[in-house]
Order: sequence, then C-alpha cells, then structure tokens
Amino acid sequence: MVRGEKLWGGRFAGRTAGSVEAFTASIDVDARLYRHDIAGSIAHARMLARQRIISSREARRIVRGLSSIQKEIEEGKFRFSAADEDIHMNIERRLIGRVGRVGEKLHTARSRNDQVVLDMRLYLRDELKSVLQAVENLKRELARLAKRYLKVIMPGYTHLQRAQPVLFSHHLLAHVEMLERDHERMSGCLERVNVLPLGSGALAGTTLPIDRRYVARLLGFPRISRNSIDAVSDRDFVLEFLSASAILFVHLSRLAEEMVLWSSAEFGFIELPDRYCTGSSMMPQKKNPDVPELVRGKAGRIFGHLQALLTVMKGLPLAYNRDLQEDKLPLFDTVDTVKASLEVMRELVGEIKVKKERMMAAAQNGLMNATDLADYLVGRGMPFRSAHALVGKIVRACLERGCRIEELPLKELKRFSPRIERDVYIYLTPQAAVDRRRSVGGTASANVRRRLKEMGVL
Repeated sequence: MVRGEKLWGGRFAGRTAGSVEAFTASIDVDARLYRHDIAGSIAHARMLARQRIISSREARRIVRGLSSIQKEIEEGKFRFSAADEDIHMNIERRLIGRVGRVGEKLHTARSRNDQVVLDMRLYLRDELKSVLQAVENLKRELARLAKRYLKVIMPGYTHLQRAQPVLFSHHLLAHVEMLERDHERMSGCLERVNVLPLGSGALAGTTLPIDRRYVARLLGFPRISRNSIDAVSDRDFVLEFLSASAILFVHLSRLAEEMVLWSSAEFGFIELPDRYCTGSSMMPQKKNPDVPELVRGKAGRIFGHLQALLTVMKGLPLAYNRDLQEDKLPLFDTVDTVKASLEVMRELVGEIKVKKERMMAAAQNGLMNATDLADYLVGRGMPFRSAHALVGKIVRACLERGCRIEELPLKELKRFSPRIERDVYIYLTPQAAVDRRRSVGGTASANVRRRLKEMGVL
C-alpha cells in the first residue's frame, strides 16, 4: 500500500485534508504504547494461527516482523508518521512493508477500538505495579524516619494552633496510614484494569472463531470482558486510576505542605537537605523548599486531569467515539507525575534533619497540658464538663501571668480545686501526656512501637 493512503480508506474518494491529519493524529502522545501494542498483536497472531484463521507460517512471519519493528523503535530507527494517525497504524503499515501482504491479515477479527483499550490496559497494568512499589517505598521511608526519631515530642495541631503533645513518629505514621489506603485503592484499580478486552471488535464482537481465553492466558489476564460494547467504550479503569491518583496527591500535598511549614524559620522543626532546595536569584540568604512546593503544586495538575476525563466521558453515547482519544494524555501525564513525585518525596524524607530540641520546646509551650489536667481531675471524681471549666480558669490565670500550668505552685492550684495534689506535676510533662494516651491508635510510645513492628521497621 502506498504511503499516504489510509489503511481504512477504501470507502473514501478523496484524500484526508492535511489539517485533519494534523488535528486527529495522536502518534506524538501514544507512541509510548508501542511495546504493549506489539505484545497484543503477537498474542493475537498466535491465536489466529491456533484457530486456523491464518496459517502457522503466516503467524511466524507476522511475529518475526513485529519483533523486528520493536527493535527498530527501541534503537531509534523507526520513522513515525502523523499521516498514519496513531501507534497502531504506524506499526501495522511498517509490518506490511516488512512482511508483505501477509501483514494485512494481522487485523483479522479485531478493531482499533479493542486494540487501543487492550494497549492501555497492558500499559496501566505495568505502570500500576511501579506506582504500588513507589507508594510502598515512601511508606517505608516515613516509617524509618519515625524509628530514627522515636522519642521526639512535638506539638500536635488543630486549626494550625498548638493542641496536645504527640510523638513526632506518631505524626509521621498518620501519613503512612494515608499512603496505606492509597496503596489499597491502587491495588483495587489494578484488579479491575487486569481484564482482557481484545476480541470485542469495534463494538459487537466477531463472527470468526477466535479464542479469547487463549489470548488472555498469553497476555496474563485473569479475566476477559463480558460485554463487547462496554469493553470498547468505557474508560472507568482510567478514571479510577486518575481518581486514586488525585486522592494520593491530596496526601502528598499535605505532607509537602508540612515540610514547607516546618522548614520555615517560624517553625524551625526540620531542615531540608541543601541538594533538594534552591536559592534566590536576588537574596543570597535564601534556601527555598522548591521540591515540596512543586509536589504541592502538581496536585492541581492531577486534579485537572481527572476533571478533564470525567468531562470527556460524561455524555458519550455507546459505543466508541473519537473523543476517547483524549484519554491518553491525562493518563500518561498522571502516571509520570505520580511516579516522579513519589520518588523525589522518598528521597527527601530519607534526608530530613529533625530539630529535636526545637520541637520539644514548642511542645512545652502553649498550655497544651490543659486537657491532661482536666483528665487528672476526672480521675478524682470530677465530671469532665466541670473539670473543663475549672481548667479553663487556670489557663486564663496562666495567660495573665505569662506562665505555664506546671509553673503554678501547688498552693495556687489548690485554690482552684482541693482535689489537686502534688502528684499532678507528674501528669503535666509532655512525656507523661504522650505515654498515657494508650488507647488504640493513640500517640503513646507503646502504640507507635507496635505499629513500627507491624511494618517490620523495629
């Protein structure tokens, strides 16, 4: 076939306008699917031969041709053409050029509609395995950081106001729990991605005696799609990945935000390594947390990709529509951004320097042991609401005097309540406040150690 003539062009009298070729081409986006396209085509050719739809000799020629094309692409010798629209047509035309008319038999019993969704499922299946490992790597790096600073106490916050003392390691493990759920979501997505669509044809299946289960075995799919219209026309497996990625980026962005805040002079809780920061073009003293800022910023990009594909999908009549060509750029960019962000955050977490004394000093200020004093009174028979009100008055007195609760003499504390005894001061240290919170999931050292042991870090 002459280059420039469309492989699907028999019905058309005129050539496609150049502007249309440029507008509809996707080869600049979907070229990365070449390995998956070739793997799917090889499995399809072997199935056609097994079913005697083509001869074994023809299948061998097709498989050899496809393997040589993959080598050409990987060596940078393959000439991609926008006139051939996409990776599927580029490979098919080159195959025909290499093996002759036998190459025209490869597309028997399949459509680009089921071919492209197969490629995307193969691609996303591979990438999800990498993403899952990257999430696990970041989880473990956070856990190792928690182990390294196991005894460090910091202020816990609500409304960005100092609230109660917590272990720094407990705070880090909160991010680990978020990532654990991200891992579960990605794992569930992988299960639903791992379904073979090939054999659905354009939308209605095929009249030829294909064996879809054989193709599924060749390509490692545990399941095959049950409805040909659904198989070629939906992209909910992509939407699910984008949705899981958006939630992941909510979590990455929150972790990044804390790195930005904590490394500021106002907090001074951590120092980021120089090699993950940048300077100012004007102010020589600056050390800017650009890496976490960029991760935080990329969250908007991922959210946008999800919204874009939701909008593409929401009004499409069944079955396939060319709108679905717009599914690849959001998917590919999300995969790239997720993998890069997880890796750079893992590297950054591994080199954070924690300023223990600054954290402890902050944990000792802000009257954060007020709840512990209320709990102390509850333990001596006072109703919690009464204890809360009474401690509020003690807090007000401390604010007026500019002192901490534990700096008030026992005689002064007894003026508020005779139930207060000398042992109250044991309750009011940050370490005691932390270690008494032994309820399941609480910040007590025993709980944190138990969780780290579950993760295999301790």
